[in-house]
Amino acid sequence: MGRRSRATVLTGTFLNGVFVAALGAAGLQAQEVVDLPAEDLPLSPDLQLVYRLGSAAATAEWEQFSAIQNVAFDGAGNLYLLNGARLAGTSHVVVVNAVGQYVRDFGRAGGGPGEFRAPTQLVVWEDGRAVVEDMMRRGYHIFSPNGEFEDTVRESGSGFGIASRPGLRPAWTGSRSLIGRSERSIVRVDMSSEEVAEHTLVEAWPPHQREESRDRGNREIEDIIGEVWGFEPEVLFDVLPSGKVVFSDSSGYALKLTDPSGTVSRILRRPIQPLPVTDEMKRTERERLVEIRRSRRDTWFGTPTPEMVALVNDVKTAWLAAAENMRFFPEVPLIAAVRATWDGTLWVQRSTEPGADEPGPIDVIAPDGRYLGTLQTGTAALPDMPDAFGPGGLVAFIGADEFDVPVITVWRLPPAIRLESARPPPGAGRSALTR
Repeated sequence: MGRRSRATVLTGTFLNGVFVAALGAAGLQAQEVVDLPAEDLPLSPDLQLVYRLGSAAATAEWEQFSAIQNVAFDGAGNLYLLNGARLAGTSHVVVVNAVGQYVRDFGRAGGGPGEFRAPTQLVVWEDGRAVVEDMMRRGYHIFSPNGEFEDTVRESGSGFGIASRPGLRPAWTGSRSLIGRSERSIVRVDMSSEEVAEHTLVEAWPPHQREESRDRGNREIEDIIGEVWGFEPEVLFDVLPSGKVVFSDSSGYALKLTDPSGTVSRILRRPIQPLPVTDEMKRTERERLVEIRRSRRDTWFGTPTPEMVALVNDVKTAWLAAAENMRFFPEVPLIAAVRATWDGTLWVQRSTEPGADEPGPIDVIAPDGRYLGTLQTGTAALPDMPDAFGPGGLVAFIGADEFDVPVITVWRLPPAIRLESARPPPGAGRSALTR
């Protein structure tokens, strides 16, 4: 399914089928390159519905969801749902078992131990221990497998808000540790102490256009806001059960796999060309962002002082100006999302033309780099990339009914796109980390 070659490849990007080298402090390093086929091999999703939760018709109180921010599975197939809008004051976590029956709920809004002020992310480890990121508490609430509050791990330093680490995932190779993204770095986040400890695993490729345009004088607020770049290749990543990390950091189709220490050892690529960015795409994207920023409303906690209001207005003016002066990368990034299943299979969603309503197709790739085929999305069988993957081929989707009330559906993947035998035995990754 794929042609392998041994090549010396530098950490960099793959644009229009060409690697652009970016030599770092680590120097040259031999990496295996796997060329995947150019033509899609259609796969049938053939998902089996396991259960459905929520909707305006739900009668049980626990099932009357207001806003589902995150869902995640544990190793027993239990599904955890972070329910409640971020600042609504009603947030809590609901747990259901592998057939959708209510098990427990834990956490609530408030300022006490294990209570949420602005929950932003939910992550669940294999053993059922859960962590809820709380922006206003500047920390992470840790709950035991039975839902009891254990402790809160704080961010170091002072100030407002929490460090931005979007897309947090549980680290398979260590208890109470997560993998996240900090700007263009992929980091390991250790939560075994009173304060968060962060260690950089991977420094992703920094876009050269952005680096070369840093000189903006002494405009303090503008320096804080920074320039806005349209179609900048995002750092997309996930963690495999082996402890490896898979990530994409360029506009082309190049997936980089690391060992648990963060060293890139394999690159998977497909000879698919990214779409060139047109003037019409630029105009539409600029107008979209300007409208979003103009319509955003302030949220105050308490009564702001005149100085605070003036500062916020200055920031909003600079924020809007940055959108109006948006600059653009020449290509639309090919990869829109990267996920890893519990058996180590990669699901790679390709992007569509900007402004298109339908989601992109999903390539399914085995842990050893074999291309298994491509799933079409936007259908009743597979509406989009799943919001969570679980053991035994379970996947969960967050949707809504005709009244915009959250609906969660859980399905099971067919054996044709599951590779359960590829997953290492429990504890294999943990012991490998300590050797």
